[in-house]
Amino acid sequence: MDLIARLAEIVGPTHVLTGAEAAGFGREWTGHYTWTPLAVVRPGTTAEVSALLQLAHETGTKVVPVGGNTGLNGGTFAEGALMISLSRLNRVREINPAARVAVAEAGVVLESLHDLAAQHDLAFPLTFGAKGSAMVGGFLSTNAGGSNVVRYGSARALCLGLEVVLADGRIWNGLTGLHKDNTGYDLRDLMIGAEGTLGIITAAVLKLTPAPKAYATALIGLPSLGDALTILNAVQKGSGGAVEAFEYMPDTYMERLAKAKPALACPFPPQPVNVLIETATTVPGADPVAQLEATLFEAMEQGRVTEAVVAHSTAQRRKLWEMRETAAEITFTTPDIVDCDIALPLDLLQSFLDRMTPRLMALDPQAGELVIGHLGDGNLHYTAYPSRSDAALGKAIRAAVNEEAMALNGSFSAEHGVGISKRATMAAHKDPVAVQMMAAIKAALDPKGILNPGKVLP
Repeated sequence: MDLIARLAEIVGPTHVLTGAEAAGFGREWTGHYTWTPLAVVRPGTTAEVSALLQLAHETGTKVVPVGGNTGLNGGTFAEGALMISLSRLNRVREINPAARVAVAEAGVVLESLHDLAAQHDLAFPLTFGAKGSAMVGGFLSTNAGGSNVVRYGSARALCLGLEVVLADGRIWNGLTGLHKDNTGYDLRDLMIGAEGTLGIITAAVLKLTPAPKAYATALIGLPSLGDALTILNAVQKGSGGAVEAFEYMPDTYMERLAKAKPALACPFPPQPVNVLIETATTVPGADPVAQLEATLFEAMEQGRVTEAVVAHSTAQRRKLWEMRETAAEITFTTPDIVDCDIALPLDLLQSFLDRMTPRLMALDPQAGELVIGHLGDGNLHYTAYPSRSDAALGKAIRAAVNEEAMALNGSFSAEHGVGISKRATMAAHKDPVAVQMMAAIKAALDPKGILNPGKVLP
């Protein structure tokens, strides 16, 4: 019996896609990577995922897991490989308001999780622009970040336990809701951020938090990033650490936004540094807006804030967030862009820009650049627009960005993962002993190298 027939026996013939039926799975969101998968299978249970991996292990078939396919680094590239779509594993197995946890399968869409938690006056605080498509398995496999990391941490910090199918089909049941468990190696954290190279996440125990009762949201303009860091610390102090988002949008971003989306143009003349700031309270009757306004007023008197608009309605808050969440749409506008996702110490963000801009101009005097970021956690999305289509030039620009980030004790991957696009950077900048350790783990858990091959490790 051929492989396709055996796949159909496991999941049913309607859930095995080939040829034109599988074409929709052959492209990453950015358009940077396209491929033709061997087939796409859509299991409906963990047991079916296990059976599929047993078959893949037996036959040496390469396997690439896929969720919402909203990644940005080629992590789901699957030329000639079997793609396992987790979209049918879309059940929330349990919501436990007392313990404040949810047990969700890998195919649950992030926005759906938000809506379900809200029904219990709770929140799952991870959020980012692709929340309407991204799925649990995907955002855990890439250790996704987003806008609320400054308060709640990345995906790793919001996960208590996992269910994972290993390369040979064995199922690891780590679905505990424990906040403390010192019983050996942390296998949960090993799987989170591994991009499907060590196992396929099929379910997770996720932390829930009290739903905010009120938000304070403002867009502020400042002279410098140094002033922004001072304001962040002041608002954190005044709000008791309640800053949920602190999003950086410089004047160049605002100009590009206004051209692409006139309805979302900055409500004041764009300043060198513009920041979307949001705090939240879970205390009924508390007024976070008054506290934020008081802090901003004091900062304006000191000259640290030059412009400010505070949202006084849900519609106004939503519009301010649209300005930030349109970033991907207005960034990925040409096929030759060099998009980088770096992390830096909070006090060295300006140092990076001071070093990188002249270096870009030296490489390509006509190039453009666009910067946006999660300023509260030091994550910059730096995008260069080369003046010509030239693979060598793009490679040199990317190398320069990563070199400058690493020179400042930063990271070349903050929240988007490694995938294909950053493997060469791993080879150039990752500690060699760390790479050797990761390679040993990969070899131990996936000796045939069938799980998402060609990703992460250099």
